Amino acid sequence: MALTTRGKILYGIAFLLLVPLALIGWAFATSSAVGLPAVKSAPLGLAAMLTGALLLLAGMRDLWRFGGGLPMNAHPPARFVDRGAYRWLPHPIYTGFCILCLGVSIAVGSASGLWLVSPVAMLGCTALVLGYEQHDLRARFGRGTQRLLPENSHTAASVSDRAVWLLLVLLPWFAVLWVVEFLGGHTAVRTALPKSGLWTQGWLMVYISGFLGLAALGPFGGDSRGSLRRSAIRSLWAIATAFAFFLALPLLLPGAETLAGAGGWNCFPAIPVVWALLVAEGLGERNRFLRWISLAWAILVAVSCLVLSRNGWLSILGAFTCVTMADSLPALWRAVRAGAESIANSWQDWRFGPVRVINHGVYAGVGAFLAIWIDIGLAGAGNTAAIVFAAFAAVVGAALWAQFVEGSPQLLRPYGFYGGLLGGTLGALAAPLFHTSIWLVLGVFSATGALGQAAGRLRCLVQGCCHGRPAPEVIGIRYRHPNSRVCRFTAWTGVPIHPTPVYSILWNCVLTLVLIRLWSLHASLQLIAGLYFILTGLGRFVEEAWRGEPQTKVVAGLRIYQWAAVVSVLLGMLFSSFADGELAPGPSWSWGALLPAAAVGFVVFCAMGVDFPESNRRFSRLA
Repeated sequence: MALTTRGKILYGIAFLLLVPLALIGWAFATSSAVGLPAVKSAPLGLAAMLTGALLLLAGMRDLWRFGGGLPMNAHPPARFVDRGAYRWLPHPIYTGFCILCLGVSIAVGSASGLWLVSPVAMLGCTALVLGYEQHDLRARFGRGTQRLLPENSHTAASVSDRAVWLLLVLLPWFAVLWVVEFLGGHTAVRTALPKSGLWTQGWLMVYISGFLGLAALGPFGGDSRGSLRRSAIRSLWAIATAFAFFLALPLLLPGAETLAGAGGWNCFPAIPVVWALLVAEGLGERNRFLRWISLAWAILVAVSCLVLSRNGWLSILGAFTCVTMADSLPALWRAVRAGAESIANSWQDWRFGPVRVINHGVYAGVGAFLAIWIDIGLAGAGNTAAIVFAAFAAVVGAALWAQFVEGSPQLLRPYGFYGGLLGGTLGALAAPLFHTSIWLVLGVFSATGALGQAAGRLRCLVQGCCHGRPAPEVIGIRYRHPNSRVCRFTAWTGVPIHPTPVYSILWNCVLTLVLIRLWSLHASLQLIAGLYFILTGLGRFVEEAWRGEPQTKVVAGLRIYQWAAVVSVLLGMLFSSFADGELAPGPSWSWGALLPAAAVGFVVFCAMGVDFPESNRRFSRLA
């Protein structure tokens, strides 16, 4: 949608003035909610600010000079730009902005700016690119922006390819190690590095060589761009797996210690062993001799972990698991895709007179049962009534929202996620009537909301709602069941389409780990609620770009749910700004929580899995 001159001025003011001011204000408002240590260094902060500002300005200049326009999504440049800063970076403006945020946070010593505002700004830029800009560029120019990863070809890797590999691999690894060092938390390993003795020092040098090896040898792990690309992808997925372990293990082994010995270096999984294995795989692609030499070195690094660490075998097991999962990514995705396609075509129903019971209601019911059971355990039994009331309000809100947004003669009883979010939030406002804190109800709903949504997306797979648009064979799943919405309302029966419910499930699993981990660390309830609204909004913004329901409206270039996602992010920022010291309590599990959780689960099952197929009354029919 083209903008007038006045509109361009207002757009520029919004992004160049209002957004930075909002982020600065948010950092001040959440300063008491972020208990992590600040990093204050004027020289480092100013250097980062200067670097970020130069990148940002260079990107703006190149869009004006080569693209013939301003950096505005609502009125983008007329020509594709792949020169200047865009020759080296796909998004120099966003990259510069994120570096600038980090620099300001470090220069002034803001813990909230460093650990909350800057990461959310990075995720927001990423969501905008993945959820809008990449699709818009392909629609207008038939191509996306420059990719950082080397191309998948047999062309010899250049020096610049190897330099990019170093940045793309080492920076995320060091970022994760830095986060682990500051966040602490639990690991499954108690470690203690002896500090004396030639024997010990020798093994310590071998152990440390695992760190040095990735930087020194990793970029030479392949002679072609394709092999360098595979190596980078393996490393990035190993990072993701290692960080997931860091988040998940404390929940499974709450008595285990955090970090010990050599700080963040010596934690679960054994990062030097992961690095050594990644280097060995890369070098092994060159020739057989390097394969055996590098493998022997990786084994030595693993042995050093056994010698130096009290429970090193567990750290090594974690390291091998990270690398194995990274290597098995294609196979893992094929298994996920096959399972999703099987569930998507598993519709079954049973008739009892005018009543129909559909199998997909079980997923929603079980998800609601688990979420409410955990909610009551986290909040304590004395808060059960408030939690159950808010849960029923969420179901009513989801039904009413969808009636106004998607209701039609074909869809008499649809449900909308954002209606459920709104209904649950309004229901939480009634918590004082049950002598319960509003923020406690919002906090527990936020901590488990992603888990309940992930289970609900299994129902979406069966029903065919929230489905994607056509996709490549290696990504998409096929719907064939005639009762699926895909087969009933679109022409994509048997056509591979994006498994957007699966994308949502994966993202919500990550959110569950993050938010439950924050609860276990007794974070601010307002921060937990705010992060849920922010992160679920960012994920939904990206997911919507791949969805293909014909009934979803598009407003000003964005799908209506993307606008709802933007509002969700803003609400999350607002909620987290109310931090007043109300912290997440320790859990209190009891068998008595099972009955109210089962009652809510049964109501949700009936609401989303039982209907009257012969009726044309409002709310009567699910499909």
